[in-house]
Amino acid sequence: MLFSGGQDSATCLADALMRHDRVETVGFFYGQRHAVELTCRDVLRAELSARFPGTLGADHVLDMSAAMAALGTTAMTAELEITTNADGLPSTFVPGRNLLFFTYAAALAWRRDLRSLVGGMCETDYSGYPDCRDDTLKALQVALNLGLNRRLVIETPLMWLDKAATFAWAQRMGVLDLIIEHSHTCYLGDRTQRNAWGYGCGACPACQLRSDGYARFCAA
Repeated sequence: MLFSGGQDSATCLADALMRHDRVETVGFFYGQRHAVELTCRDVLRAELSARFPGTLGADHVLDMSAAMAALGTTAMTAELEITTNADGLPSTFVPGRNLLFFTYAAALAWRRDLRSLVGGMCETDYSGYPDCRDDTLKALQVALNLGLNRRLVIETPLMWLDKAATFAWAQRMGVLDLIIEHSHTCYLGDRTQRNAWGYGCGACPACQLRSDGYARFCAA
């Protein structure tokens, strides 16, 4: 389970704990401005393990900060203004990030004899990152299977859900309180402002998606 500590991956982790006999988590430090999400992971793992006992296994955190820094900075990894680039992509886009995450996770899964890779990527209600798209991840699954000579399945349970539906799903699983209180989404790493939907600056694109989704969830 690619587990960042954010809303989407925490929701997917709850689902994975319900569906799989053994779940191991992997997180990545890549110099992100919101590295506070990595500390949220510990609380969420402990709370989710208590609610879904018996299936949560080892946790792994991989440091990719040097490699990412060598490739250049973005508004996700440096104190830069969050804008839209000339190519239409948000300045928070980290080229290749999810491709690298899944490749590292697949190598780890190969060694741990795990066959499913679960991620919280979504192209229904998202920031426009091309490496979150279903076509991208289907193609990557084929490449990983060929390169590792093993049948691995990339699961993206949220791919066709918007943020309102994601909140509703967390509620049905009985983990909405954990998602709101302990997950982190804000790109600026702000955990000083407590909103109805959780902690965050309320202005960055990630907070806006989460806020709008929560408003639609409450209105449903």
